Amino acid sequence: MNRKQLVREYKESKRPAGVYRVRCVANGKSLVGASIDLPAMLNRQQSQLRMGGHPNKALQQDWNDHGAEAFEFEVLDTLEVPDRDGYDPRADLRTLEEMWLDKLKPYGDGGYNAEPKRAT
Repeated sequence: MNRKQLVREYKESKRPAGVYRVRCVANGKSLVGASIDLPAMLNRQQSQLRMGGHPNKALQQDWNDHGAEAFEFEVLDTLEVPDRDGYDPRADLRTLEEMWLDKLKPYGDGGYNAEPKRAT
């Protein structure tokens, strides 16, 4: 297979959507997020950390302090994306992410996510 065929097949393949976690096993802190392309997002998280440019400064600092071997990158849940025109998975992904955030509570001393804003 030539390069053009491989690129086309990659672009046409369904990429798994869902919720992921970056976890520091040294301190138990986690970053939880959602993406419509989990493999690409996990690769991006690792690349940003390796390059020293992750937007989450606390996560980057722990990466610098503990090293790559202290981190796990995992898929927590996947979203079955229906095969129909016009479907936008973002709302369903947000709901799935909120469920995991509520379950794991990766805030403050327990994680790298920002505390959700409470309605007053």
